[in-house]
Amino acid sequence: MSVPVFEQVITDESETFLWRCDDYPWIRNVWNVHPEYEIHLIRNAEGVALIGDYIGHFEPGYLTVVGGGLPHDWVTATGPGEVIDKRDIVLQFDPQRIRRAAASIPEFARLEPFMTRALRGLSFLGETREAAAGLLEQMGAAAGLERVSLFLRLLHVLATSSEFEILSSESFAPDLDPPTLDKIQRALIYVLENFHKDIKLSEIAGLSGMRQSRFSRFFKKNSGNSFIGHVTKLRIGRACKLLSDTDIPVTDICFQVGYFNISNFNRVFRAQRGMTPSAYRRLARRRMG
Repeated sequence: MSVPVFEQVITDESETFLWRCDDYPWIRNVWNVHPEYEIHLIRNAEGVALIGDYIGHFEPGYLTVVGGGLPHDWVTATGPGEVIDKRDIVLQFDPQRIRRAAASIPEFARLEPFMTRALRGLSFLGETREAAAGLLEQMGAAAGLERVSLFLRLLHVLATSSEFEILSSESFAPDLDPPTLDKIQRALIYVLENFHKDIKLSEIAGLSGMRQSRFSRFFKKNSGNSFIGHVTKLRIGRACKLLSDTDIPVTDICFQVGYFNISNFNRVFRAQRGMTPSAYRRLARRRMG
């Protein structure tokens, strides 16, 4: 909850990119932004991914590419003092280095469509995700030309794959100054920690020191979602996870994710997923079976 300022990515002059393995949480686990591209692997946890105006659940193996200038965060619920050992592998690189290299090595220019797509955030699936995760893991013990070789293989795997989902919308255009990032980070964290309760716009607006109407516009501008839409996505995403992974009755799930009326829960769920919660559970079970 400290001020999430613009992240400065420092790469050693002798290295093409930055690679690190992070525990969670740590000081940079905030809603942050930087001009470098980031390839991010979640190794051993689940939680909520916030990529631009995208909100989605992540599990171990979740692989994302985030283009420069797109705010992002991966949030896992932890207890007081709890630390998840080596939750993340993070690779960050300057896209201009790739573009400059294309002037003398023409093959690098073939990465441009991939880099354009990544400006909205990409989540990779299937064999691509497995192959990319393996390459990221290998980089930890590699150095020099061997590490660069793995990096180039990783870019090739990602750039030539069709197993991806585009995450953030084209219209998302937040204000990226540090005070705004601070306020929206605090708001996002508060909503994430309290969406299962009867959370109100007036309540969070007061905590942000704004009038309700102004905060509503601020939240929409800088999260990409209306306040109600953001809360709804978190609630329904959590409900989907409980429906697919547990045998908790639908009525109990309704209350656990912040709804106090089963009819309202069913209506909102159908609007978000195109089916009832019970139908979603049956479909999820068939896919897993």
